[in-house]
Amino acid sequence: MTGGTVLLADDDRSIRTVLNQALTRAGCRVRATGSASTLWRWVEDGEGDVVLTDVMMPDGDALDLLPAIKRKRPELPVIVMSAQNTVMTAIRAAEVGAYEYVPKPFDLKEVISQISRALESANRPAKPEDAIEPREESLPLIGRSAAMQDVYRVMARLMNTDLTVMISGASGTGKELVARALHSYGRRKNGPFVAVNMAAIPRELIESELFGHEKGAFTGATERVSGKFEQAKGGTLFLDEIGDMPPDAQTRLLRVLQEGEFTTVGGRRPIGADVRIIAATHQNLRQLIREGQFREDLFYRINVVPIRLPPLKERIDDIPDLTRAFLRRAEAEGLPRKSISSEALDMLKEREWEGNVRELENLVKRLVALSSEDVIDASVVQREFASRPTLPGDSMAAAETLGAAVEAHLKRYFALHDDALPPAGLYDRILKEIELPLLTLTLAATRGNQLRAADLLGINRNTLRKKIRDLDIQVTRGKKLM
Repeated sequence: MTGGTVLLADDDRSIRTVLNQALTRAGCRVRATGSASTLWRWVEDGEGDVVLTDVMMPDGDALDLLPAIKRKRPELPVIVMSAQNTVMTAIRAAEVGAYEYVPKPFDLKEVISQISRALESANRPAKPEDAIEPREESLPLIGRSAAMQDVYRVMARLMNTDLTVMISGASGTGKELVARALHSYGRRKNGPFVAVNMAAIPRELIESELFGHEKGAFTGATERVSGKFEQAKGGTLFLDEIGDMPPDAQTRLLRVLQEGEFTTVGGRRPIGADVRIIAATHQNLRQLIREGQFREDLFYRINVVPIRLPPLKERIDDIPDLTRAFLRRAEAEGLPRKSISSEALDMLKEREWEGNVRELENLVKRLVALSSEDVIDASVVQREFASRPTLPGDSMAAAETLGAAVEAHLKRYFALHDDALPPAGLYDRILKEIELPLLTLTLAATRGNQLRAADLLGINRNTLRKKIRDLDIQVTRGKKLM
C-alpha cells in the first residue's frame, strides 16, 4: 500500500481499534476519532490523505458533512461505512461524491484494498452543490442482506450514467423496482419512465409498439402513432422480458443501439433515440443464444452493465424487513393495521419461496385481510401455509420423472421454432444441459472431492476431470453447497 495518513472516524471504539491496527500494519499513519466535528477540524487543517468514516456519528451525519469536505478539499477521497445498508445509503453516498461505500459488517481486506486504491487514485472534481439533493428514506428497494449490498453498490455507481443495464433474476425478485430506482435517482429522473413487457405484446405488433407507425403503414393504421422510443424521449425505456423479443424486432433494436436513431413502421424519416435502455429477463439469454433464439451481438449491446437480482432464498435475512414494509403498504392501501410476531417471522424465514418477493408480498396481504387479530402470530401463518394449494413448481417436481421433464422441455423448444427446425447440434446441447447440474450438485454433495464424486457417478476420475474442464465447473474443496 502507498503510505499515507488515514483520518478514521467511527463511534465504535472496537472498530476503530481493529482498523487502526490493520492500517498501521499496512504502512499507513492513522488519526482516529469518534466525532464528526473533530474529523472536520482535521480536514480544515489540511491533515490526512484519505478519510474513512462511518455515516452515523454522535454529533452528525457524515453524508451531510461530505459536501463541505468536497468543497474544502475536492481532491480528498472519502470512504463511507454504514450499518444501515440500504439502497438509499449507497445512493446518497454516490450523490455527495463519496469515493466508495462500504457496508457493515465489512471485510477488513476489502477496506484496506479500497484505502489503497483511494491513496493511489487521481483527484476527483468536486460535485456542484446544487446537484446534491436530500433524499427521504422511502426506500424503492427493501433489504440489508449481503446479497443485496452488491446490487446497491452497482446501482449507486450507475446513477449518473446513461449506460445500458441488463437486469436478470427470477420472476418476483423486483427487476422493475431496480429499473425504476435507476431512473428515479439518475440523471434522467425528470424525463419519462416507459416500461414495455415483451412477453405481453403479440409478436406481430412489437415493432409498431416500440417504434410507432405511420398512417396507412398496415391494415388498421388509421393515424400516426408514436412508439415507446418516442414516448420515452429524454427518459428511460425499460424493456422487460427482453428474451421474448422476436428476431425481427431484435434486429431493429440492435440497429437503434448502434446508430442512435430509428424509423417508424412505414416511415422514412430517421428519429433520434434519446433514451436510456434498461432491459430485464428471467431467462438465460446465453442459453437462448445457443438455441438460436437471441442475437449474440444484441446481447453484448444490452449487457453493458449486468445486475443479477438474488432470489429470496439467498436473502432470507431480508424477510423481516420486507414483511414489515408490506404490512405498512397494506395499511396505506386501506387494509387494517397489523403487526407480526417474531415467531411468525421465523416461520416465514423457513419457508421455500418459489415466487420470491412477490409471493411474500401477496401472502402478507392475505394475512392482513383474513386475520382477525391485531398481531399476526405463528399459528396464523401456519394455518395459512396449511391451507395454501401446492405450488405448480412443487407439483411438477413431485409428479414428473426426469424423462418427463426433459420431454416437456423439448416439446416447448420445438414449438418455439414453429414449422422450422432448431439449429444443428441439439443432441450435444441437451446432454450438456443435463450434465452441468448433475456434476455440479454431485461435486457439491461430496464437498469438491472428485474421487468420491466419480465413484458416486460411476465414471472414471479422468472422465470427470475432463467434463469439469469442458463445462467450466468451479470446484471448491471442503465446502458443501447444498
